[in-house]
Amino acid sequence: MDIENTKDYKLPAATRIGHIHLKVTDLERALGFYRDLLGFEFQQFYGDSAAFLSAGGYHHHIGLNTWYSKDGGPAPANTAGLFHTAILYPERRDLAIALKRLVEAGYPLTGASDHGVSEAIYLNDPDGNGVELYWDRSKELWPRDEKGNLRMVTEALDLEELLKLAGV
Repeated sequence: MDIENTKDYKLPAATRIGHIHLKVTDLERALGFYRDLLGFEFQQFYGDSAAFLSAGGYHHHIGLNTWYSKDGGPAPANTAGLFHTAILYPERRDLAIALKRLVEAGYPLTGASDHGVSEAIYLNDPDGNGVELYWDRSKELWPRDEKGNLRMVTEALDLEELLKLAGV
């Protein structure tokens, strides 16, 4: 393949990350988090060591398996690997409801930030995999500098104000 002729190639704008497949140590415990707490829909088991979950009936957004990790420990934090899985909610109120469910379950957060382009809540799944729950502001509201370049930030997210959207 002649890379020189393809160096300016850009993926089509409609390209998306289709799914993530996570190694977990306990399939039922992982299902309790992704299905029961976050609300993903169970699609199917694949044998007795994998499960597929989705939002809205897609074949799967999240695959969970214990093929190489059953009863193991979490991945080391200071090595290469997945930093977090980011779950994008369609509306700010959906993020507020997710936060309310986490608070009611007493599930610990690891952070919460306003990035200018989005608002995000951070936590770890039961295996220590990072999870970001977020919603995007409309593109017209994204912060930009005087040249029009995107200027993401990390500022404190007002969780109390966000919870008001969920009726708390």
